[in-house]
Amino acid sequence: MPKIHSDAAAEIGRRIRARRHRLALSLEDLGDLSGVSWTTVGKIERGAQSPSAETIVRLAHALELDAGELLTGISIEDYGREERRFTARDFISAQTVRAARIVEARRAR
Repeated sequence: MPKIHSDAAAEIGRRIRARRHRLALSLEDLGDLSGVSWTTVGKIERGAQSPSAETIVRLAHALELDAGELLTGISIEDYGREERRFTARDFISAQTVRAARIVEARRAR
């Protein structure tokens, strides 16, 4: 069985394949219409490769979809477990604390 990049990649691939089939397009047709190589389209459809934002937009356009339709319902959890999960707010807060400590250390010199 081929290796799946992530649950998210697999779901996006399923959505692309389903729409391609509804439109009766071959992989080669979709590749030509989107400017994405048909071999890459195949990898994406199998979930073996996670598409970039540009690739999602190109494929969605060729499939006559809004790119958001390929991403609706996909969350960070669908990309697998990560040891660290920070939000932008967490990062900014930590940077602010760090900067304050640096200023305090310089004053203490």
